[in-house]
Amino acid sequence: MAFFVRPSKYRHVYGTCAKRDFCYDNLRVSANAWDTNMVKANPLFISVNWQASGGGAFAVIPHSQVGKLPDNYPLYRGHTGPVLDTDFNPFNDYVIASGSEDSKVMIWNIPEEYAENQEEVTPVLKLSGHGRKVGHVLFHPVAENVLASASTDLTIKLWDIEKGVEKQEITGHGEIIQSMAWNYNGSLMATTCRDKKLRVFDVRANEIVQEGPGHQGIKGSRVVWLGDTDRLATTGFSRMSDRQLNLWDSTNLAKPIKSEFIDTSSGVIMPFYDADNKMLYLAGKGDGNIRYYEYDNDALYLLSEFKAIEPQRGMGFLPKRGVHVNECEIARAYKVGTTLIEPISFTVPRKSDAFQSDIFPPCASDEPALTADEWFEGKNADPKLIDLESGFTAKAKKEFTPSAPVEEVKPDTASASSGSASANASDKNAEDQLKDVNKENEELKSLVAQKDTKIRVLEIELDKLRTELAELALAKKNEELKAEKLEELPHSSNALAE
Repeated sequence: MAFFVRPSKYRHVYGTCAKRDFCYDNLRVSANAWDTNMVKANPLFISVNWQASGGGAFAVIPHSQVGKLPDNYPLYRGHTGPVLDTDFNPFNDYVIASGSEDSKVMIWNIPEEYAENQEEVTPVLKLSGHGRKVGHVLFHPVAENVLASASTDLTIKLWDIEKGVEKQEITGHGEIIQSMAWNYNGSLMATTCRDKKLRVFDVRANEIVQEGPGHQGIKGSRVVWLGDTDRLATTGFSRMSDRQLNLWDSTNLAKPIKSEFIDTSSGVIMPFYDADNKMLYLAGKGDGNIRYYEYDNDALYLLSEFKAIEPQRGMGFLPKRGVHVNECEIARAYKVGTTLIEPISFTVPRKSDAFQSDIFPPCASDEPALTADEWFEGKNADPKLIDLESGFTAKAKKEFTPSAPVEEVKPDTASASSGSASANASDKNAEDQLKDVNKENEELKSLVAQKDTKIRVLEIELDKLRTELAELALAKKNEELKAEKLEELPHSSNALAE
């Protein structure tokens, strides 16, 4: 019987882990339990969530800074709680956003080189608005300076980071948002949620376009959009805690097109989709395996599996424009260990040294197709593409300077007097608030004191009742003993008479 092998130019793709000398060592990776990928990468830097005391921090490491990092490596400090997620701006490689447990979103400029004695980097913009911790931040794939942030207050907010303002709030989730993904042109967003539902939003209108039952297990679920198609891939757990991979039609989420059993491991699966090669990579937390599939005609074909002994705590993939084209490297992953980040290259074996146009189609560039205002006004556009045959060169650093929402002008006499009046009014308000707080504090103290007195009285009464109960029990026992003795007396007098 003949065995049919499906033809594919990616059938022999293999993964290679970098040698120790070319890894990033001596890291203090965050031990926070929040389900995040821990690491993000762009063509110039990688960022990793850091285990820091006295608030949250993360590190941004240039690709060239391989080997053992110094102990006093500069950290990005500004958050008062652990940093949960970061994301690089796709149109400015020197800008990064972060979300934290302190419910803030912060934007940072990355210096080209750290100063010799530099200990920390401070943010250029702080965005407040979420009521609880911010677990995910994600830049828009087409419009410049548009950022989405998801919080445990069950909302997603859209920000124009250049103006430093919130433009839209997305509601409709019944539980904590576990992951989110933009579609190809950024007009729709898919989310997975702890309420076990998969949703597709028109984010500018705050409307749920589609909603359906997702993975029914209690553990984490993730979603990715499959390139410029209307298909989604999700990873999660079944009711029996088996790991699953589902393929969906985003226009009808009533049930998945296909559902595939993967294995019975317990780690959350992190999916990454390469829209250029139509390959889906699945990396499991807590194991060292990376499975990769090829998507074709509503089917996912397993190509192979990269296996390693050391388990991964997180993973991030490099944008396609940053890979080594001359080595036929079609993808590069960054695997997070306890103190180490290891680059893993996925390569198509080819003998020719010429540019392989069939495995390197035009990919997303670092030029935005729309401004933030155009996108919020309702315009849509596909991402601008770049041909890698001529090679990709990162743009020179462009300093990100957010424009303040209110212009600062020099006050004249009238404005100065009005300013002083408003300052006095604000001082008075602050004093009133302080008095109210002090009054409330005193009332609470007296209430607590009253409760303490009542508790002491009740304890004394309880002790008295216990004593009385013990005395009653003793008296009862004495009465029983007397009754027994009285019963024995007639028997003894009868015996004497005989």
